[in-house]
Amino acid sequence: MGALKKNVEIKFIVAALMVLFAAFLAVPMVIMAIQSFYGEKGFTTGFYSQILSSRGFGTSVVNSLAVSMGSAVLTTVLAFILAYTVNYTTVCRFGKRFIRIIALVPMFLPTITYGFAIIYAFGRQGLITRLLGGRQLFDIYGASGLMIGYIIYTLPISFVLINNTMGYIDKKFLVVSRVLGDNAPRSFMTAVIRPLSGTLTASVMQCFALSFTDYGIPNAVGGRVHVIATVLYDQMLGALPDFNTGSVVAVIMLLPSVASILLLAFIGRYNIRYKNVTEIENRKNRVRDISWGTASAVISLLVIGIFATVFIVPVVVSWPYRLDLTLDHFRKVFADSELSGIYWNSLFVAAVTAAAGTLVVYGSALATARSRISGVCRQTIDSVSLVTNTIPGMVLGIAYLMTFTGTSLQNTFVLIIICNIIHFYSTPYLMMKSSLEKLDETWENTAKLMGDSWIKTLIRVVTPNAVSTLAEVFSYYFINAMVTISAVIFIVGPDTMVLTTKIKELEHYMQFDDIFVLSLLILFTNLAVKCMVEIITRKERKK
Repeated sequence: MGALKKNVEIKFIVAALMVLFAAFLAVPMVIMAIQSFYGEKGFTTGFYSQILSSRGFGTSVVNSLAVSMGSAVLTTVLAFILAYTVNYTTVCRFGKRFIRIIALVPMFLPTITYGFAIIYAFGRQGLITRLLGGRQLFDIYGASGLMIGYIIYTLPISFVLINNTMGYIDKKFLVVSRVLGDNAPRSFMTAVIRPLSGTLTASVMQCFALSFTDYGIPNAVGGRVHVIATVLYDQMLGALPDFNTGSVVAVIMLLPSVASILLLAFIGRYNIRYKNVTEIENRKNRVRDISWGTASAVISLLVIGIFATVFIVPVVVSWPYRLDLTLDHFRKVFADSELSGIYWNSLFVAAVTAAAGTLVVYGSALATARSRISGVCRQTIDSVSLVTNTIPGMVLGIAYLMTFTGTSLQNTFVLIIICNIIHFYSTPYLMMKSSLEKLDETWENTAKLMGDSWIKTLIRVVTPNAVSTLAEVFSYYFINAMVTISAVIFIVGPDTMVLTTKIKELEHYMQFDDIFVLSLLILFTNLAVKCMVEIITRKERKK
């Protein structure tokens, strides 16, 4: 009877998930694809011909490919330097902790803020420009600004990927290589680069996909260098919106992302896995520590220099003309009922997204990792994870705009929250599934023999042992919901505006003081949530 009840409960969870994914993922994507082929006279490929032959579209695609790939390679190199310093040198513990913190800071801010930070750092009156005696290093509007913005944007993702993998590389092979007489470069290539080859490739492809589909950075510092993300925005929210040509651009935008995921799946076959990882202390090498430590310090200081403006500009009267300290900009924002209301909108959306998203992810992972559902259902849920990882936020936002315009869900918090849950589903699901698979498989059977129902076992046994991962999932959803702009910019309304979309609006009025105040609100809110999650996870690990 217990097994039957468990089976019914799991079937209910799976059915609810299938309805959610069908209604808010499959249907919108199909409608968008149909829209790209269907005009007033029926089926046509004319919209594709129109876009592909339009002036400047090919240049925009080439610009996106070139700048995104260039920044992806540079980001991976920089992230490798930081991760190597943390894992393979004897730099002091404080230095390593400092590197970890600086590498992750950009993920707590929206990408649209990066562009404004670059302007205030490298512009003619920028902080770094002033420190260099007024000499501007480069033109911030165009490829250079895009490159720096993309590098800052993707550095945390690349660092996390490489740093985590380095933690699972067996360092004894580095010792063996030296014993066998290999010189330093050969040992480095054999014992470090070779095991990391799959992760380095994954980093490049992930950074490329994120850069290729980002809208916030090109919006701020793209200048005359047009990229495909800005073309898509102009098609859908420009002076003359066109759903047909917009859907064509969205479909084309999917292709590089899909190709990168397929390549990652192929590269994954060649990853090196160790049965056991030997704990070996890094030997002291003064030259190595100074060189790698200095390189990491320079990278960290550049990141600090760029984001320092976000902290400085809101607390001075008028940058760079009146540098007297003041809190007037903060008072102005908190006194403005509209701005403070939008902040509470963002908090509400992020909190509900995190709570509901965690439930969706937990249910999905329970179905695939702690049940005996059919292989088809399990494969479907896993496939949804893969699909959501390939769909850019802008494309998902366009699909929702086309599907839900004119319905009761248009411009509602419900639609924004569901969009966030689907958009960021992949990583939390994989985290949760991996965690549940590591738990003892016999718990449910033992509890059933003792007379407990599946729900009681879930509440009393499984969930308490998954609290730390659940907290991480909550944190992931919350932070991303606070900083995202690419999808929600297409589906918010006047009453459901969030901070990132308000920042986009303030840009038109050149109100950068307010923009940086709102950006700091996002940063400190995300840091507070992250700190709370760290406290919870540490307590659970001690238990």
